[in-house]
Amino acid sequence: MTTQHKDNCHNQSKSSEHHHQNGDHKSHNKEHTGSESCHTGMVDEFKKRFWISLILTLPVLFLSPMIRGFFHVQEMLTFAGDTYVLFFLATLIFVYGGWPFLRGLVTEVGSKKPGMMTLISVAILVGFAYSAAVVFGLPGKLFFWEIATLIDVMLLGHWIEMRSVAGASKALEALAGLVPSHAHKLQGTEIEDVPVNELHVDDVVLVRPGEKIPVDGVIIEGQSFVNEALLTGESQPASRAVGEKVIGGSLNGDGSLHVKITKVGKDSFVSQVIELVRQSQESKSKMQDLASRAAFYLTIIALSVGVFTMFVWFYVVEQSFVFALERTVTVMVITCPHALGLAVPLVVAVSTSLAAQSGLLIRNRVAFERARNLQCVVFDKTGTLTEGNFGITDVRLAKGVDMSEEKLITLAASVESHSQHPIAHAIASADKKKERVTEFKSFSGKGVQGVIDGKIVQVMSPGYVREKKIDLHGLVVEDLMKEGKTVVFVLVNENIVGALALADVVRTQARGAIERLHSMGIKTMMITGDNEKVAAWVAKEIGLDDYFSEVLPEQKAQKIQEIQKHGLTVAMVGDGVNDAPALAAADVGIAIGAGTDVAVETADIILVKDNPQDVAAILGLARATYRKMIQNLIWATGYNAIAIPLAAGVLYSYGVVMGPALGAILMSLSTVIVAINAKFLRV
Repeated sequence: MTTQHKDNCHNQSKSSEHHHQNGDHKSHNKEHTGSESCHTGMVDEFKKRFWISLILTLPVLFLSPMIRGFFHVQEMLTFAGDTYVLFFLATLIFVYGGWPFLRGLVTEVGSKKPGMMTLISVAILVGFAYSAAVVFGLPGKLFFWEIATLIDVMLLGHWIEMRSVAGASKALEALAGLVPSHAHKLQGTEIEDVPVNELHVDDVVLVRPGEKIPVDGVIIEGQSFVNEALLTGESQPASRAVGEKVIGGSLNGDGSLHVKITKVGKDSFVSQVIELVRQSQESKSKMQDLASRAAFYLTIIALSVGVFTMFVWFYVVEQSFVFALERTVTVMVITCPHALGLAVPLVVAVSTSLAAQSGLLIRNRVAFERARNLQCVVFDKTGTLTEGNFGITDVRLAKGVDMSEEKLITLAASVESHSQHPIAHAIASADKKKERVTEFKSFSGKGVQGVIDGKIVQVMSPGYVREKKIDLHGLVVEDLMKEGKTVVFVLVNENIVGALALADVVRTQARGAIERLHSMGIKTMMITGDNEKVAAWVAKEIGLDDYFSEVLPEQKAQKIQEIQKHGLTVAMVGDGVNDAPALAAADVGIAIGAGTDVAVETADIILVKDNPQDVAAILGLARATYRKMIQNLIWATGYNAIAIPLAAGVLYSYGVVMGPALGAILMSLSTVIVAINAKFLRV
């Protein structure tokens, strides 16, 4: 990529950021589209220059004395002034096809940062100037066909490179196109189609079946299944009803919804994701800085080796100037650090896009790179390893009771559905099948009762059972209480039939997440404000290595620092709100279950879904990304270590001679290999 093109795209991106930060959603989309079209324009430019230069190269090949001699057609294609025609066509190729490289030379020299454009430009300038001098009388050999084919190959290589870079940014383009341009705004009984950028918070919009939801909001009427796959990576459509949030850009199912807008413009989920992904793709990592420094030194080495090659072949070995010049040009061409320059940025772009498509948002690339070396992951309990809601964890039946566990839950849920107590809500939500309840009564601090099918059904506390000295019929619940769970007894006509244990429900994916982290050689711990009994139960339930209980929010960061003092590289996983100090203190801060609130300032990595398995996924991606970077860097540097001596002619005595055109082909091939290798990165 030419430096000037980079600067142009960068300026457009900055413009986009300016509009975005000022809340101009429409302008942001326009500018983002402009940034994308900048990449597309570069692809089109190199494509056009390549094809035109290639067409002009064909007559250059036919008119070149060396090519005519090789095919023994000197007499057939020779005519008066053919050398000047050759010079004219070569000049067109040099100026038109070589313009991006010559422009890059001026920019690099002006910024005192010689790079790949400097190498290419010096090579074609020297070759063209020497050949032009030969046309007008200087004894020597014409290099026009070598220069023309060199420019063709370099343009082809840049075209392929630009396509790879543009392809790696497709996630942003897809996100920008998610939100529809118009929405059905409700004003009383009237429906008006208005541009999305004219909507405001608290406006109400109608979303018909099969339409995209235009804005972030809360459903105030209707029920439907909503597909959020492109936004969160969750493939299964989620049920959404009154009071639940929906994300702009997600696809409505077969229900009609009335949505009250809660976020617009830069605050919307899609806008925040676009901004985070863009920042991540543009941010430089330590590996990228290493590659940039290597590319700079490689340029200096290439220029130095080129001069040295000319000196040795012409003055020491006393070969012809033409031979020495050809070796020099080949050295500078084959050393162009395209592969090295792309080795890391392409992997960064691909990994960021892959992560965003899976609901894994990278804010800090340096921290993301550190994640590959993590030795310990510390989880907050509530809302991370658990759902943050009370639920039934255990069901036990009394001895001799002829009743299924499902029937026991149905009876308890039916009675508790008439109560407003938090425990009652947890039990009631456990079963949608409810029996008809009459004569409902609530006993403060003790429980509830009602009549179902003529039988008195009670859900009572352990205190009530002890007070009434009711026979437990062999029902054992002490172990559940020791785990810190809340236990209630279900009675039918004053006889115990079973017991229910309730606690903050462990997420179904938690055990799998811990097992996968263990398989990666990573220790797992938990920090919670809950008591020792609850913490011990959760830790045992999912297989944690250790836990810290009864920790206040402001003490969590201290616990992270204590773990770090033992020499461990630590990641903290929390909800990104009350865990902010701990997220900041950790080597890598991961906010999980951020949902639509993706702009968690203290987290390095944001996981959109409430799925702890995504922690293992992001760490796996970090390791895979690092491997790809190392593979590309090894290939790029190893290629040059072998190619430079060959280009300089060290094997000349063995009959191995490499021309500029072949050097350009090998250099471009190395770039393509790096690009393809980056594309094979997977989450």
